[in-house]
Amino acid sequence: MAIIRQKHTLLLLLLCVILPFSRSKSEPESVTESSIHDLLKSKGLPVGLFPKEVESFTLYDTGLLEVFLRGPCLTKFDTMAFYESTVRANLTYRSLTGVEGLSQEELFLWLPVKDIIVDDPKSGLILFDIGVAHKQLSLSLFEDPPDCKSEDFLNLKKKSRKEIGFDAQI
Repeated sequence: MAIIRQKHTLLLLLLCVILPFSRSKSEPESVTESSIHDLLKSKGLPVGLFPKEVESFTLYDTGLLEVFLRGPCLTKFDTMAFYESTVRANLTYRSLTGVEGLSQEELFLWLPVKDIIVDDPKSGLILFDIGVAHKQLSLSLFEDPPDCKSEDFLNLKKKSRKEIGFDAQI
């Protein structure tokens, strides 16, 4: 009976030691930042990369960041920017890579933002990779979280298509 009790005690002890380390990599990381803007700042990124309309976010152990907005919306930095209701990216120090759910307007085209990188904060520049080009923008454009309007995107999209000769069929 004493041997069985020792085995149970040893098994319980092993479980107590192993379980804290067996958390799946896809589980959310415990984040102490109170907002997405605090998280961005702690990672060396400007707080104005995401609009004020962020409802929540999840940061996974893998570095995957999911940001949830109230809905799709439109804002302006140097050009118009469109946020889908969910934006995903891999977050590392001073960069968001593999961005999904964010587009910028360039010459009447909406191009997806692929990466956002602050190489050297002293330069005062932030790099936006939009696939066909790399844009360097002033970090000062992102000092404050912008307001994001949801109804303006559909109106702008209709207007842009008509201006370049297409009927808007939304």
